[in-house]
Amino acid sequence: MTNRSHYYLQVKDLLHARGAQSALSYDGAGPNDFAAALQEALRSPLLFQRWRAMQPDPDEVDERLGVTDQRASVSAKPVDLHTEVEVITDLPMGILRQRLNWLIGAGWQLHDVRPG
Repeated sequence: MTNRSHYYLQVKDLLHARGAQSALSYDGAGPNDFAAALQEALRSPLLFQRWRAMQPDPDEVDERLGVTDQRASVSAKPVDLHTEVEVITDLPMGILRQRLNWLIGAGWQLHDVRPG
């Protein structure tokens, strides 16, 4: 992957944002914890491996869903009543969406994508 992108996201209620499966869900205390959790989920295969092990037939899961980006970076900061998140990565939006949904469910919105 060679196309770095900057994804600009908003999380409306980070305090209560959780994924559907507690074994995969974010369980931190604020924007810095969330940024670290998402960055780890993008750089490391551990979250994917936990999800894969939970599937009925883990061996049938497409390995490409576990792709990572060692250079991914995430920052997050509180703004008014929500959290602004910036992600810089080579990973496609589908993979970023997957990791976000595992961590915080549907409690986020994509606002902009720019080439990096």
